[in-house]
Amino acid sequence: MQHAQSRLEFIPQRFNPVVLRLAQWLLPILLRFRLRPWLPAGISRIQVKNAEILAELYQQFQAGKIRFLMAFRHPEVDDPLCMLYLLSRAVPRVARQQGIPLQYPIHSHFIYERGMLLWAGDWLGWFFSNLGGTPIRRGKRLDKLGIQNARNLFANAKMPIAVAPEGATNGHSGIVSPLEPGVAQFGFWCVEDLHKANRSEEVLIVPIALQYSYVKPPWAKLDWLLSKLEADCGLPVQTIGTSEIANPEEIHYPRLLRLAEHLLTEMEGFYQRFYYQHLAAIDHDVETRGNANEMLMARLHRLQDTALKVAEQYFKLQPQGNFIDRCRRLEEAGWSYIYREDVSDINALPPFQRGLADWVAAEAELRMRHMRLVETFVAVTGTYVKEKPTPERFAETALLIFDMIARIRNNTKLPGRPRLGWRQALITVGEPISVTERWAKSQSDRHAARVGVTELTKELHQALEQLIKA
Repeated sequence: MQHAQSRLEFIPQRFNPVVLRLAQWLLPILLRFRLRPWLPAGISRIQVKNAEILAELYQQFQAGKIRFLMAFRHPEVDDPLCMLYLLSRAVPRVARQQGIPLQYPIHSHFIYERGMLLWAGDWLGWFFSNLGGTPIRRGKRLDKLGIQNARNLFANAKMPIAVAPEGATNGHSGIVSPLEPGVAQFGFWCVEDLHKANRSEEVLIVPIALQYSYVKPPWAKLDWLLSKLEADCGLPVQTIGTSEIANPEEIHYPRLLRLAEHLLTEMEGFYQRFYYQHLAAIDHDVETRGNANEMLMARLHRLQDTALKVAEQYFKLQPQGNFIDRCRRLEEAGWSYIYREDVSDINALPPFQRGLADWVAAEAELRMRHMRLVETFVAVTGTYVKEKPTPERFAETALLIFDMIARIRNNTKLPGRPRLGWRQALITVGEPISVTERWAKSQSDRHAARVGVTELTKELHQALEQLIKA
């Protein structure tokens, strides 16, 4: 974003059954074929477990007995398509099989992050609005309008609501990122709103796990991708045919480590030389143990901290919270320089002032790139691949490295990833968590309310972890 823009306007939801029917009709195409550069697609099969739980919940919802929110895992950008499949295909099918009468549409409102439209295009805002989506500004201190609209939908809409509590994709089917506390807070608010209106519906949060795997192990494509990454980094290319080795994972793991170590060394030198950053010493115990993976993670965390500090120093922000918290604060700070809330019409500025505004916007965009690099690796651990060297975990890690290199090389926020093969999705519906049962304990004072939100968030996180490990 090289030019200043007017403030981001709220996009109200305008659910349109015709648009929903069109999306449901196009779903097989959207799942299989890449219609946008940033959409991986290539999903040939979806398996759903426990869809009967949602069928029964929809029956109770339509009977006016409950309100519920679906909290789904968000490892990839394909997740909304899989959720559309769950509600438009799997739930109606199991309802028919079990004789559960449901009224059309079996759909949900959903919360999406307003910033998605900045890289995906304005057309997505129209599409999401007509599908019943409502936006919230991630990172904004208090997006009153977005929060109020989502809160009203949860308590009063004719459909339930869905949200990804992780707040962003992490690229890992096997790791649940820290959850945003807002999902639990919405649950308590819904109970409160129903209580004030003398309504007796029970409020539930339903955990839903999404995981992806390859139909056939893509070792040959992984070899190609690693060779491409090695070439892009200036490393000797180690092309290895799968027919030459019995266990390709044993060959590819050292290649991943070598790529990671090379990129860390390059980026450490980059920040030291051009941003005059002093790299903190690695913990002595980590160095003494000499564990390569542990040392790699220590260097990665140090580099992430350094990259965030470069952006924070520009925006005059103090480092607070974990890496995700710091990324969100930086995102909002950057947006305030680009999407000017203090200017009613950016195009009405005199040319000189408009030029200054564009200058500031371009500089803010550059600084935010440091934060985007950190976002790419927030869920990376030193043992993810080693503890379970599956093709999926190799592919997820290699694709994250691809994202980093492509962002720097091609100056793009969300690169078009290479397809490594046809994938299949597994959707697992968990047992609903009653918010109503926990609400009374949270009403004594503000401390109790905060504890209630924290405990419910923790319980939801544990439920999602159990679902992906089952």
